Amino acid sequence: MRRYGCVIRLRPDHRETYLRLHAAVWPGVERTLGAARIRNYSIFLHGDLLFGYYEYVGDDHDADQRRIAADPQTQAWWRLTDPCQESLAEPGSGHWWAPMHEVWHLTEEAW
Repeated sequence: MRRYGCVIRLRPDHRETYLRLHAAVWPGVERTLGAARIRNYSIFLHGDLLFGYYEYVGDDHDADQRRIAADPQTQAWWRLTDPCQESLAEPGSGHWWAPMHEVWHLTEEAW
């Protein structure tokens, strides 16, 4: 299992739309994420920043990300959510959400 974190800016004028959409994420979008071996996906909001966290339990993250991007229902979802966001990713990186680097993780062994 590998953990991923990412960040993006929420456009203030689209805040209510984004929150309304995420109060009832489409089941097909959730199924696609699950089929792509994404687990424990959470999005947190702080001010105008959205922080996403998920755990990946597969063997080929890039292929599973392509599977998600190819899904028509996910594409329709993104057409609604993308205008609500402002990317913070490095231009030309191919990312919409900016990847974050894990700098610390508390494990059960520390207890």
